[in-house]
Amino acid sequence: MGSGPLLATRRGQGLLALLCAVAFLDFVDASIVNVALPDIRRDLDFSAQGLQWVPSGYLLTYGGFMMLGGRVADLLGRRRVLLAGTVLIGLSSLVGGLAGDAGVLVAARLAQGLGAALMLPAALSILTTTFREGSDRHRALGVWGGVGGLASAVGVFLGGVLAEGPGWRWVFFVNPIAAALVIPAVIKLIPGDRRRARLADFDAVGGVLVTGGMLLLVFALVEAPDRGWGSGRTIGEIAGAGVLLTAFLINERMVRRPLLPLSIFRLRGLGAADVTGLTAFAGLIAMFFFLTLYLQNVLGYSPIRTGAAYLPLCAGVGIAAGICSQLLARVGTRPVIVVGALLAAGGLYYLSRIPVDGSYLTDLLPGLMIVSFGLGSVFVGVTTAANAGVPADQAGLAAALLNSSQQVGAALGLAIFSAIATARTDHLLAEHATPPAALTAGFQRALLTGCIFLLAAAVIGLRTANAHGEPPQARPEGGSTGSNQEVAGKEVAGQEVAGQEAAGQKAAGRKAAGQEASS
Repeated sequence: MGSGPLLATRRGQGLLALLCAVAFLDFVDASIVNVALPDIRRDLDFSAQGLQWVPSGYLLTYGGFMMLGGRVADLLGRRRVLLAGTVLIGLSSLVGGLAGDAGVLVAARLAQGLGAALMLPAALSILTTTFREGSDRHRALGVWGGVGGLASAVGVFLGGVLAEGPGWRWVFFVNPIAAALVIPAVIKLIPGDRRRARLADFDAVGGVLVTGGMLLLVFALVEAPDRGWGSGRTIGEIAGAGVLLTAFLINERMVRRPLLPLSIFRLRGLGAADVTGLTAFAGLIAMFFFLTLYLQNVLGYSPIRTGAAYLPLCAGVGIAAGICSQLLARVGTRPVIVVGALLAAGGLYYLSRIPVDGSYLTDLLPGLMIVSFGLGSVFVGVTTAANAGVPADQAGLAAALLNSSQQVGAALGLAIFSAIATARTDHLLAEHATPPAALTAGFQRALLTGCIFLLAAAVIGLRTANAHGEPPQARPEGGSTGSNQEVAGKEVAGQEVAGQEAAGQKAAGRKAAGQEASS
């Protein structure tokens, strides 16, 4: 790659553009379908309960397989996994666009989520291991974070344009076209993989436990608003997910080459960054979901007009991401995260006061613009903090942890806020309030709760590491793909040499004790 900054070269700029295109494709898929749901329901005869699985099916497999996808990318090759995920996204989207009944469309959405779970951590880990110099990595992660926030808003607009224009099926047909462009670019710009681990060393038990636990957890959260949080089935599913995930952690402490090396949590601030992302994402997803319902069901906006309402937010996210990527090197990630979460909380509080006969210019636009600056800041700050100092051979795992936390946050937020909104609306309808007034009151309560979540994210953000774009650290204590035994007072170098054993290097005047088998 040469000795100078990679982003100063055409190859580096092209690679960053490619990886951000992959991120955009994944993030936009989570929101592009929502505006088209009424048309999908009418054409494919979905039941009211079945329709929720069009967005929720994607969320289920996306969150459920994210951890496995990230670690498989580390072990078996990131380009390989990225290509596999892109092919799966393209094919499943084509099937979804051609679907003639509800079952086929839901199955296609489940496959789309699996493809995204392979693509996203592979792409982010390629970014963090390729752009290694401080300033390069800073700018690259800033752009990535901005694209993530931007795609969430653009998806609503694109969904409205496509649903009202060529039809809802084009919401799915755009993905095969995008995949056909991405695949040759991946082959050209990203070097080929060497196999990083023998299949015999793969932690299959851990893979089954973590995937089963995450699938059951997300499924329980998706179904909780309909069944009720106190129902025996909801409680049983959440408890079952807890048992599986606990068994997974026990398994990881015992196996020689764990799927999730627990030593990664010794990286300063990693856990706090992921929890911040989970909490903030829960609140921000609430805004998109409930404001879209408000615009269409209360104010009577068409799909394309609903999408256009988010365009100023898209511009604000882009501006905020550009500013924050420059600020990170000066002030670090912590102030960016905290200020961004507080801004987003203030914007959601403003939006929680929407009236039944609301005006876009006075009741929505100011709040959306405030949220946009907070959204861009949070995405950039959390993405950078969660990847700061991560060893190169665990970059996919760190990316998977971050994105898993965001997807669980989305499912958790929608489950909690939907229950709150529904309870408020049902109560007012029982008191003979008009449907628009009852719906608006429910949306107000949900948005206010989202504001509280973002305030909590700001508090948790104070515990994140104040990263300034540092390059990857040496491997954390205890190793990554080998045993989880602690090596007291010693540090193992984090570089892999395929097919050889890494010799111990000097660190702070001392030699690291053991040797590590290349994974």
